[in-house]
Amino acid sequence: MTLDEVAAAISSEKSCQSAMKVFRDCQLTASGDVELGAAVETKCEADFKPGLSAAQAQAYKREMRACDVKYRNKSGTMYQSFTAFCRAEVAQRYSQRALQAAGQKAR
Repeated sequence: MTLDEVAAAISSEKSCQSAMKVFRDCQLTASGDVELGAAVETKCEADFKPGLSAAQAQAYKREMRACDVKYRNKSGTMYQSFTAFCRAEVAQRYSQRALQAAGQKAR
């Protein structure tokens, strides 16, 4: 599969959890993971972003920035992958919390 096909497969998954599974299964451990991670973020954010309070939205942005800063002084494309996974995992955690708060099981 091409990178675009994998990103499309992630986007077409029914849930954040399944999108993250596709991301893990198809990871490149290179800069291409940035696009795949962004697809996971978008999928997961649909579960929680509209319902965030201003304070929660700030906390989410802060956690995402922490991912961006964590490897910023490292060279090599694998660090871009690490950043993409960190961001996707933050979005996944927020999705899980939102679904639990709504009384739904994480899909």
